[in-house]
Amino acid sequence: MSTAQLESTRRSEPAGPAGPRGGGLTAKSGGRAAKDLIARVLMWTAFVIACIPLLWILGSTLLKGGHMLLDATWWTNSQAGITARRVGGGAAHAIQGTLMQAAVTAVISVPIGVLTAVYLVEYGRGRLAKAVSFMVDILTGVPSIVAALFIYALWVTTFNFQRVGFAVCLALTLLMIPTVVRSTEEMLKLVPNELREASYALGVPKWKTIMKIVIPTAFSGIVTGVLLGLARVMGETAPLIILGPYTKVLAHDLFGGLMGTLPTMINNDRTENLQPAIDRVWGAALTLILIIFLLNLLGRFIGRFSKVKS
Repeated sequence: MSTAQLESTRRSEPAGPAGPRGGGLTAKSGGRAAKDLIARVLMWTAFVIACIPLLWILGSTLLKGGHMLLDATWWTNSQAGITARRVGGGAAHAIQGTLMQAAVTAVISVPIGVLTAVYLVEYGRGRLAKAVSFMVDILTGVPSIVAALFIYALWVTTFNFQRVGFAVCLALTLLMIPTVVRSTEEMLKLVPNELREASYALGVPKWKTIMKIVIPTAFSGIVTGVLLGLARVMGETAPLIILGPYTKVLAHDLFGGLMGTLPTMINNDRTENLQPAIDRVWGAALTLILIIFLLNLLGRFIGRFSKVKS
């Protein structure tokens, strides 16, 4: 076939999808664009609907309790000698109790949660690993009041101990361990296997590889999960009501009986109809929100510098 015949054949062929006769692609692109627009509208609508109650709660708490946090005595004084009718008093006793119980809960929960996650990811095989994973899933769905009643039956009914702050820490530990296990487990899975294999190739034992390579690589993600778990348990109220009697004075002994916390401070004054007590309730609620917000913010900040991500 000559060159002239080839040129004639090319000119007589119909244009492709992108040519004059290829209007089908434009129609399909228009359909995809419409679906994309609908999905965007639905997504933003759902986002706005979800934000409405959140902004409502934050706005109400700020308006009704913000002035309490601006007073320096709120952070330095307790409510010792303060009645429902009396204006004044602070939340130092409740803030201290909340932070102390959270710290003890973390000291107990973090080693157990991290070691459990390491076992499930690095060593877990067979029925035992499946049983451990199943129990972690069960603990994830346990309501806080059930955990509190379990510790009450064990601590008070069985061993005849008093209701003290340490018993609250035990109940909160049951609620925090699943969060730490699952977050640590996911971060350990993100560590590239090439790092483990390179360490094994150099003759490094598995336990030392985990301690020197795997955990340091996922450390920032583990810390993020721990902080998020703390933020969850610090707002629990049922274990505090059942196991931790409230007091208006500063208490430093977790085994000494009474101890004030922010959730129990709110619960103690919520039934009062007098304005001073109502102001303190809103102030305690805003303080608890602020502490949890700072913990979440710290967790996000640490997560931005994760070695796994980099």
